[in-house]
Amino acid sequence: QVQLVESGGGLVQAGGSLRLSCAASRSIFNIDTMGWYRQAPGKQRELVAGIARGGSTNYADAVKGRCTISKDNAKNTMYLQMNSLKPEDTAVYYCTADYFGRYWGQGTQVTVSS
Repeated sequence: QVQLVESGGGLVQAGGSLRLSCAASRSIFNIDTMGWYRQAPGKQRELVAGIARGGSTNYADAVKGRCTISKDNAKNTMYLQMNSLKPEDTAVYYCTADYFGRYWGQGTQVTVSS
């Protein structure tokens, strides 16, 4: 079982930056895939970025070039650096871990004002 706790969300002006963190309750070294999803009001949850055990990454087209996903195995923590934020990035951001099943964090709110 894996417990995930997100942090780092908040209110930021358009063009600003935020770094989200996802702390895991166990070692993430052997976790197959970790990722960030987001859900805006009235919209379906969507993948933002993912990172595999070996470090390969993938991004949604909407955030390519603006976001960077990374992880620190020693700290059991995954990150999402978000730059050049836009109002349409406003959403609740969730981290996930695929380890004999998919685990979700409770989410952290990101609000980008215009």
